[in-house]
Amino acid sequence: MNRRFFLRCSLAFASTPIFSKSVFAAEPPVCFSITGAMEQGSLALGQAPPGSLVALDGRPLDVTKDGRFVFGFAYNQTTPSQIAVRYPEGGGDSRSFTPAKRQYDIQRIDGLPQNTVTPPKDVQERIAQESATIYLARFTNTPGTDFLSGFDWPAPGIESGVFGSQRIDNGTPMSPHMGVDMAAPTGTPIHAPADGIVTVSADHYVNGGFTLIAHGQGVATSYLHQSKRLVKEGDAVKRGQMIGHIGRTGRATGPHLHWEMNWFQVKLDPALATKKPKPDSL
Repeated sequence: MNRRFFLRCSLAFASTPIFSKSVFAAEPPVCFSITGAMEQGSLALGQAPPGSLVALDGRPLDVTKDGRFVFGFAYNQTTPSQIAVRYPEGGGDSRSFTPAKRQYDIQRIDGLPQNTVTPPKDVQERIAQESATIYLARFTNTPGTDFLSGFDWPAPGIESGVFGSQRIDNGTPMSPHMGVDMAAPTGTPIHAPADGIVTVSADHYVNGGFTLIAHGQGVATSYLHQSKRLVKEGDAVKRGQMIGHIGRTGRATGPHLHWEMNWFQVKLDPALATKKPKPDSL
């Protein structure tokens, strides 16, 4: 996995995230760093001197007391993101970051329940309401920084679906697959990959058993097709806590966990933010 590191400063920051590898860029010194995969669909983590103010393309970002912040690159982003930092002692720096382009797969899935691929009219309003609930929940900006040390994989299994692949379901072209899939038997435990607050927990028509956890600074993860949900809206969960069981509810051909990550409305590849590149084997 190619995870790049951008650091231009005479200062050393001890809180570099576990899941980053380092490649130094030969440019004029500045006093902030950006870590992460630095490619389309990746979460980027920043470090600036404590007390700094940070903006992304003119939009203020939350910054922790020790100067850490996050943002995301969209799965199809080709334009640069500009980070501007104003230092507490005065002055500042601004740099642009363009994510590396990715090549996404095409995946054909057959044998899906046809009423989940082309839903009947009498459930379309329900699907729209469920989508709106998720959309609004992803605006949530909760406290929390545990995820800055990297995410754990939420379940073991075979990685049966990758992020960004163009899906053709029962012969019908669909939206890109905005998550990763872990195929495992029904009932396999799902664990929270980092501390967070549950903002949605419900049974959805397409998503099946669905849970959304906000981890802080707009970063959220979602868990689809669960056979059983063990947490409810408003619950505070800890890293490693069991939150549900793998199932095949909703639009699914077999038991698996579909795992998504967002930075607000920006869809991200959770596999680029984990401490390990692959889930554990069964």
